[in-house]
Parts: sequence; structure tokens; C-alpha cells
Amino acid sequence: MRYLPLSDNDRADMLARIGVESIDELFADIPEAVRLEELTTLPRRKTELQVERQLGAMANKNVSAGSLPFFVGAGAYKHHVPATVDHLIQRSEFLTSYTPYQPEITQGTLQALFEFQTQVANLTGMEVANASMYDGSTGTAEAVLMAHRVTRKKKAVLSGGLHPQYREVVEGVSAKLPGASVVALPADPTGTEDILAQIDDETSCVVVQSPSFYGQLIDLKPIAEKAHAHKALLIAVFTEVVSLGLLESPGAQGADIVVGEGQSIGNPLTFGGPYVGLFATRQKYIRNMPGRLCGETVDAEGKRGFVLTLSTREQHIRRDKATSNICTNSGLCSLAFTIHMTMLGGNGLARLARVNHMNAVALADALAAIDGVEVLNSAFFNEFTIRTPKNAHDVIEALAEKGVLGGVPVCRLDKSGGDLDNLIVVASTEVNTDEDRAAYAQALKEVLA
Repeated sequence: MRYLPLSDNDRADMLARIGVESIDELFADIPEAVRLEELTTLPRRKTELQVERQLGAMANKNVSAGSLPFFVGAGAYKHHVPATVDHLIQRSEFLTSYTPYQPEITQGTLQALFEFQTQVANLTGMEVANASMYDGSTGTAEAVLMAHRVTRKKKAVLSGGLHPQYREVVEGVSAKLPGASVVALPADPTGTEDILAQIDDETSCVVVQSPSFYGQLIDLKPIAEKAHAHKALLIAVFTEVVSLGLLESPGAQGADIVVGEGQSIGNPLTFGGPYVGLFATRQKYIRNMPGRLCGETVDAEGKRGFVLTLSTREQHIRRDKATSNICTNSGLCSLAFTIHMTMLGGNGLARLARVNHMNAVALADALAAIDGVEVLNSAFFNEFTIRTPKNAHDVIEALAEKGVLGGVPVCRLDKSGGDLDNLIVVASTEVNTDEDRAAYAQALKEVLA
């Protein structure tokens, strides 16, 4: 079939209907400095063999996370993913499955999502979880919007320990919401901020990450108490889901909405995505929850079955009635999460969490023994922040030249400057060996000498 483009009259009619004079007006929000004036120069044609060789050469410029001592975290973590996980998600019925609009023929997909929800609810200590979000950052923004709907207030207070990129996503979404305001506290590496003083009767929600971006563990209970006294919601955020295998759940600490990143379970780093957002809340808020929720039922013959119980999104109901414009879920990533979590079980997750913590403590002790290095955290899980006497970016580059990926310079993600320029967020998971930690300590000692 030939592709027949629209006529000039067709285009003119559409532009008139939406109230603009030209197609260029549709791109007015994109700065001219980043617009392409012409098409990017690309080769006109290459054989498959030539393309494979060229892309392979480009890929080989990257350094694999498993090829050298690796201590990068700050929201994305290197964990061991059993080969079974990848083997199972590659099965055609999982790999090619789509939205389960017809429950009678998509029972497998629905059951997998139902099990995923159950695991997330148990991990977070909440009563109900949805069938996943895109990732932790967009999930956090959705949580803020949900809190606005529940409380009918529009002021969000963000902790200084919230991941800078999560903060930017919340601020970006809130900027388009009439009447919404965001109070973002300054960076808080040590967890000593007075967030309670920011909560008042106008507050819709308080967003607190624990462990924080800097690795500091935060006691959520007093924050939840103050928020509830002002009829606000506490949104608890995490970027390292393995921590829930060892720490008291956010739900038990009084959180109303729990949201985070599930990449650490079943999903490799993969250069930044796709990942899987975890989202859970209390039963009384279920109809304000974004995304969709799979439920368990029985059919006409009394047999167990699964359905989409709630789908409050644009694809299913009118736009002005939708709780969110999220159009899908991270189905394959959530399946990987569920498979890996099932293999671990509760005891396995707890053991994994303990190994992570012990490895991080061992590394923190080794780095703290180096002249000029200070560990800022009083309590942490598998990630902590160090202060060095030199610029953090320069230190990390020098470590990389010595074959050690030593963490994330805070100044890379937070441009506030000042003392942040000398801070490095360091993560040590179960994949790090004693030799890796010794190599890091030795390399850092040489760089700072």
C-alpha cells in the first residue's frame, strides 16, 4: 500500500483546529540552540557485516562494569543477576507479551504482575502496590501528584537527601501544574536537616529518601508524625531496593506512599535503562493510585483467575478522569524482578542485604583510614559519601586511569557547588571482593598523595 501524505489543506485544517498558524509553533518550547538545522549526516548505505563491525568498535570503547573494581551507585547498582532470570524472560510468551486487555487469554501475564504487586507490597510494608511504573524518578513525581489529589493541597516539601535527578523530575512535572509549589531543601549529606520546620497546613506531602542519595539512613517516624498532624502525606523514596531486606519497611515507619527503583533485583545496569519503578500505598488511597492494578478473582466455574482490577489511566478512561498519563508498565523488567525475588525468597534477600552492608562497612573503614578522607555518614546500608581534599571529579578521573571506578562525584548530579565539589558517593555491593576494596583504597591513597 502506498503511503499517501496529507494535503496542504488537511494540514491547514488541523493547525486551525488546535489554534496555531504553523508547524514550527509546535516546537516553540524547544530552545533554538539545540534544534537541528538539517538532517544528521549518516552513511547512505552499509552492508550488515559493515554495520556490525562499526557498532562493535563503538561498543568496545565502553568499559564493562564487571571488568574492573566497580563502586558506582547513586541510583543504579551492580548486583549479581542469576542466569535463570534472563533465560526465563527470553521465553517468547514473556518477551512478546503486550498489555493484557483480554484477561481470558493473558492469564500468565496477569498472574506474573499480581505476584509482582504482592512482593512489592510485602517489601514496602504497604497494603497495595500497582503493576509498576517506568522508573523510580517518574514514580516519585507520580506520588507527588497523587498526594495533591488526596489532600487537595499542592505544596510538596522535598528533603535535601532526595536524589538530585528525582528532584528535577518532580520540579519539572510540578512546573506544569497550576498552583503547585515545591520546597526543595539544600543538599543534606549527613541527614541533619530540619525538615520538620518546613511542614505546615499548606503542605500536601513530604518526600524523603532513605537511604538518602548520600547513603544516610533516615528515621521516618517523626517526619510521618509531623506530616500527619498537618494532614499531609509522607512519601518514602528508595533507590536501592535490596536495603528493604535488612531495614524496617517504610510502611512500618508511617509512610503513606512508598516509591522507588527496583533495578537492583533482576535487572542489570544496561547503561541506564529500562528500569522498573515500584509504587505502593495504603488501601484507602487505592483509587488515587496511578497506573494499573491486577487483581485475583474466580471465573463462572469457580476457578482462580486474574484480571485488571483498576486501570485509571488515559488509555482506559477519559483524560480528565485519569489519575495519570502513564500509558504502560515496565512489564518485562517487573517480571525479571519477580523471578529474581522468587529465587531469593525472604531469607535469601535478608542474607544478600547483610552481605551488601558488611561489604560497604569494610570499604568505608578502609577509605576512612586514608589521610584526608572523611566518611560523612553515621549510619548507612551499602552506600556512603566521602569527602576528599581534592575535587571529586578529578579524583574519580584519576582513579579510572588506575583501573578503579570509584563512585559518583556529587557535583556531577548536583551543581550547587561549594563543599559538594569534594564529595563522592560510593557503593559496595555483593559483587565487590576483598581484592576490589584493597585496590580502591590503594589507588585512592596514590591519587591523594
